[in-house]
Amino acid sequence: MRSRPDPSVVRVDGPWSHRDIHANGIRLHVAETGEGPLVLLLHGFAQFWWTWRHQLTALGDAGYRAVAVDLRGYGDSDKPPRGYDAWTLAGDIAGLVKSLGESRAHLVGHGWGGMVGWTVAALHPRVVHSVATLSAPHPLALRTEVRRTALRGQRHNQARAVGHVFRAQIPMAPERWLTRDDAATVETLMKTWSGPMWTGHRDFPAAVDQYRRAMLVPGAAHCSLEYYRWAMRSQLRGEGRRYVEAMQRKIEHPVLQLYGAEDPCVLARTRDASTRWLGARAEKHVLPGIGHFPHEEAPAATNRLLTTFLRG
Repeated sequence: MRSRPDPSVVRVDGPWSHRDIHANGIRLHVAETGEGPLVLLLHGFAQFWWTWRHQLTALGDAGYRAVAVDLRGYGDSDKPPRGYDAWTLAGDIAGLVKSLGESRAHLVGHGWGGMVGWTVAALHPRVVHSVATLSAPHPLALRTEVRRTALRGQRHNQARAVGHVFRAQIPMAPERWLTRDDAATVETLMKTWSGPMWTGHRDFPAAVDQYRRAMLVPGAAHCSLEYYRWAMRSQLRGEGRRYVEAMQRKIEHPVLQLYGAEDPCVLARTRDASTRWLGARAEKHVLPGIGHFPHEEAPAATNRLLTTFLRG
């Protein structure tokens, strides 16, 4: 059994610099490279800033200031007992843009990071230049498809595809499930959610080892699950209804949606369901043979699409 690592273990060396930024009342760890317009990279569940290693270098070389953040509760960022609701998470990112000395940023988010990106664009539109989401439909599109398919009870449906959200709702047991056997569950999830090209590549075991280590950082497992607990429990609370109302507005910023065709977490109908919340400047790409992690499974294609989009 590995010992619980110090949070600093996530400060992986590379062609980037690490620093701490205070925003929205907490300390956030970021890795940064390049100069130019700000591109803020937001990771998803069970990962941390390092998931953007390929994009940090590509964006820096393309003339952008690329900043990858450990979201609240992850990596070497603060892990307060509260604040894992969409309102506060969006406030973290809006505050981070300002604390980085910028008035606006291009937001790039994967999974939960994409959900946060959508929310920032709706709640804090003035700090956003554009939104690029990977494996992350609009929050209301996902909500609609989960509810629709759960009621119909189909074998292959969006509700089943996000079964881990429901599993996270019980207390304590999900934390033990995530961290047992040196966080072996993280490897299982990544194998299940990835396409075959990446799982057979030598980069995959090295990446998984990083994510397993990061999940063992004290507090990380609990905090990462708090995102899912809020998402479910807010459905029955007033704040959830207010969130739905706030997210109804169209996103008028330029939007890029990028999906893997083999993503078991986001099904085809859900990928198409975000249209009603988009303005005129939106595009969508689906990469064949790719699963839930396009930026890691197909970094060259992802970087090409992302830089083309950012250049407008």
